[in-house]
Amino acid sequence: MPDKRPFDVLNGALNNTVIVGLKGGTELRGIMVSYDVHMNLVLEKAEQLKDGEVKRGIGTVLVRGDSVIYISPS
Repeated sequence: MPDKRPFDVLNGALNNTVIVGLKGGTELRGIMVSYDVHMNLVLEKAEQLKDGEVKRGIGTVLVRGDSVIYISPS
């Protein structure tokens, strides 16, 4: 299996549900509709999670790339 580059993984996650871990321990779950080279993300139908449970709905959100710790397909 060929090695995957980070942007290959991000391209594969487009229009799919992802969980994004942010600095400070916040987690967001939503559909990743866009990203750029700075890892700024646009999530639609985003929800804030706490201990794996939905804490509140957010809707469409722009996540600044320097606050992202991880992105995981959900």
